[in-house]
Amino acid sequence: MNTYLEEARQLPITNEADVIVVGGGPAGIGAALSSARLGMKTLLVEQAGDVGGVATTGLMSHWTGDTAGGLYEEILEQSLQEGQKDRHTIDPEHLKTILMSMLLKEHVIIRTYTFACRPIMEGNQVKGLITESKSGREALLAKVIIDCSGDGDIAAQAGVPYHKGRETDGKMQPVTLMFKVAGVHENNPDLVLPATFESNPETPLGPIQDLGKAHLKSPIGHVLLYPSTIPGVITVNMTNVLDIDGTNAEELSQAHYLCRQQMEPIRDFLRAFVPGFEDCYIISSASILGVRETRHFQGEQTLTAEDILQARVFDDWAVTHAHFAFDVHNISGRGLDETGCQAKFPQNKTYTIPYGCLVPKNVNGLLLAGRNISGTHMAHSSYRVMPICVNLGQAAGTAAAIAIQNHQEVRNISVSKLQEILLQNGVLRPENP
Repeated sequence: MNTYLEEARQLPITNEADVIVVGGGPAGIGAALSSARLGMKTLLVEQAGDVGGVATTGLMSHWTGDTAGGLYEEILEQSLQEGQKDRHTIDPEHLKTILMSMLLKEHVIIRTYTFACRPIMEGNQVKGLITESKSGREALLAKVIIDCSGDGDIAAQAGVPYHKGRETDGKMQPVTLMFKVAGVHENNPDLVLPATFESNPETPLGPIQDLGKAHLKSPIGHVLLYPSTIPGVITVNMTNVLDIDGTNAEELSQAHYLCRQQMEPIRDFLRAFVPGFEDCYIISSASILGVRETRHFQGEQTLTAEDILQARVFDDWAVTHAHFAFDVHNISGRGLDETGCQAKFPQNKTYTIPYGCLVPKNVNGLLLAGRNISGTHMAHSSYRVMPICVNLGQAAGTAAAIAIQNHQEVRNISVSKLQEILLQNGVLRPENP
C-alpha cells in the first residue's frame, strides 16, 4: 500500500477541561451530566449535529428493557410529554432538545460537528484528544477522558487491548437503519405490532413472522414494528445487513446504501400483508446506522453471560438494576440468532455491572462507558441497550470526578465512595441475589 507522510505541525490547544466525554449518545449524556454536576469542567465531543446518538439521530423507537434508577429515570421524566401514553416511547425531535438543554443547564461545553481523531498520550497516560472539525485540527486537554463512542475509537488508539465480535470467529451482529412510516390505520382491529422476533401474531393472511420470511428477500424477513408518539406513525426495525465492520468507513457507507435499498420493499410488504398498513408511506429514516457490536475491550473485570443469568450482585458494582434479554440478532441471516433469547428470556431479576468493566487494562486517564465496556459477546447483547448505557455513563462520569477531586488514577478510586455518590443521585441499591 502506498503511504503519505503527513507534515508535522503545531496544533492550537483550544480547551483544557477536567473531563472530556467522547460521544454524545446515551452513555455520553450520562457521563457528561454526572461529571458536570459534581463540579467538573466537562467537554462533550460529538460528530453529529445533535446529541442522543441512536436514541435521536438513530431514530430508535423506544427505551428497551426493564432497567431502573439513575440518570435513565431522570431522562424518561424530562422527556415525557403531555398526553404521552408510554414514557418509554421516544419522540426523537423532542429528545434532541431535551438532552441538549439538560447538558447546557449543567454548563457542559458541547462540541458537535466535531470528530475525535486520536488520543494525546504521554506513555500509557491519556492526556487529551486531537479533533477535526470546520475549525480545523485542534488539541483538547483533560485530566480524564471517557470513551463513550460505542466503538471505543479513542481507547483502541490508546492501546487498550480488545477483540471484535464473538470470541469464536470475530463475527459481529448485523446493522440496521431505522425508519418511520405514516398513514397507518391504528384503529384496524387486526393491526399487529410485533415487538420481538419470538412474537408471531396471527393476521388474516397468516402468522406475521412467517409471512415476512416467505415474502421478503433475505437477509431481511423479520417483522419488528413499534408505536411512536405521533398518531398513524410507526417505527420500523426491519432493515438488516450482515458482515459489516462498524469500525470501517467504507463498509459503513456500503451498509447504509444497502439498508436504504431495503426500505421500499419493506414498505411494500407492510402494505400487502400487515392489516392497517395498506396506505402507509415512508416519512423519515435515521441519519446514522444502528451498529450493534464492534470492539470488546479488556478491562480490569469482564462481565459474562453467567453473571447476567445468575443476577449477580458484585461487591464493587457501578451499575445496578440492569435488565434486558440476550438480544443477539442473527449473525448469519435474519431474525434472532440461535444463541439469542428475547421474549423467552428466563431471568427476571436485575443484575449489576462491576466498576472494573469500565476501567481499561494498560492505559491510565481513561474510562469506558456504553457498549464498549469489558464484557463477553453474549453479555454485551444485554448491556448494550440504551438505558443501561445511560447508567454506565453516570458511573463513569462520577468516577472521573472522584479521581480528579482526590488526585488519583481512575483505577484507584474508592468504589465504596463511588457507590455512595451514585445512591445519592438516584441509583437504586442492588436487588438481593
